[in-house]
Amino acid sequence: MSLAAISTRIAQAEVAHGRAPGSVQLIAVSKVQPLERVIAVLDQGHRLFGENYVQESQGKWPDLRTRFADVAVHMIGPLQTNKAKVAVELFEAIHTLDRPSLAEKLAKLAQARGKSPDLFIQVNTGEEPQKAGIMPDAVDAFVTACRGMDLPLSGLMCIPPDAEDPAPHFAMLSQMAARNGLAGLSMGMSSDFEVAIAHGATHIRVGSAIFGARTYA
Repeated sequence: MSLAAISTRIAQAEVAHGRAPGSVQLIAVSKVQPLERVIAVLDQGHRLFGENYVQESQGKWPDLRTRFADVAVHMIGPLQTNKAKVAVELFEAIHTLDRPSLAEKLAKLAQARGKSPDLFIQVNTGEEPQKAGIMPDAVDAFVTACRGMDLPLSGLMCIPPDAEDPAPHFAMLSQMAARNGLAGLSMGMSSDFEVAIAHGATHIRVGSAIFGARTYA
């Protein structure tokens, strides 16, 4: 598939589900992709990317930002607390705020810097023990705690369990966001982004369908 094909499918899903044109942002997931593939997508005019690893992003994006204007890079992978200081300098948004200790660290950094990336709380909608994220019954309290630290919450994020229908998880996340007054919904990937759009996704994350299969070292 191509960037153009994905963009067309997003536009069609927006129309089909009564969403405003352009209301869904496509995050091109460029983690572990060869530089030439990333540059090819930049050359096509795309400007919003997602990365999973702080160190990889440090080596890739500062140079690309000097070559291409208006680039935004979002952190969509797990963030270690000891890498938060670097992350807040690198990323326009962090989608994986998943625990109180990280919230406290980000709040201290925001106070010191006078600004913060946009933040999405990761919710473990499937309550999977191996997966990061705030448990559903703790989300409201965690939102309140983050707001008490003056953190700029944009919305919620989830990754549904692999073997389950994603629709109930997307619906759950949408309901949680609505009752907490959060507009952003980071949900949906290559296999299910149209379902996510139907449930209100504002940010979808698509990688190999745009760039091609990843090769891990």
